[in-house]
Amino acid sequence: MKVEVWSDVACPFCYIGKRKFEQALEQFPHKDQVELVFKSFQLDPNAPKQYDESMDEMLAHKYGISVEQARGMNEQVSAQAREVGLDYHLDTAVMTNTLDAHRVSHYADSKGKSKEMMERLLSAYFTESKHVGDHEVLAGLAAEVGLDADEVKQMLAGDEYEEQVIGDQQEGARLGVQAVPFFVLNRKYAVRGAQPVEAFLGALNQVWEEENPKTKLDVLGPEGAACTDDSCSL
Repeated sequence: MKVEVWSDVACPFCYIGKRKFEQALEQFPHKDQVELVFKSFQLDPNAPKQYDESMDEMLAHKYGISVEQARGMNEQVSAQAREVGLDYHLDTAVMTNTLDAHRVSHYADSKGKSKEMMERLLSAYFTESKHVGDHEVLAGLAAEVGLDADEVKQMLAGDEYEEQVIGDQQEGARLGVQAVPFFVLNRKYAVRGAQPVEAFLGALNQVWEEENPKTKLDVLGPEGAACTDDSCSL
């Protein structure tokens, strides 16, 4: 089974949704046959690399609310993160354009390190308040998951993997991805948002059962008297 996940490094519910999906996957009896693929989605492709305001202040301006109200919104999100074992620090998060972070994710995928890199990027942004738009920071994070920091810096100095990032977003648009996280299972079903673990597990089981029909029937009721080829039971 192939599960494609459209998400953004700066999306708080993407990290929460990722963790909930992982918890569901741990309960899925066929987890070793699930291929997880991360797809790029930028909530704001025009975002600057440097902000001169905090996330609380940005949200206050964006939604026309007070900074205190924005802080309350972020605290509610952080509480949801804690429910799945994540420690968010949105008050000190360093907002930035996530294009380069997605480029690093694609580079990591080419080296077989996609899952490790995405986890590291999300943790760096939401729990460690690292600047994931800074090339030195990105190279350091890549090195932590076993990639060559110098190669990453060289890649970031050009425009490698930018087309792949844009391509992912265009592909997502064709599939109806308008918000993230967005999980696509075998290009047959989609799960929108950071759903409960049970919802993810149900979707995994449904797709598996539909594409791997039973060859053995479920037996209803208690066992009655019957015979085999060598004996009979009463």
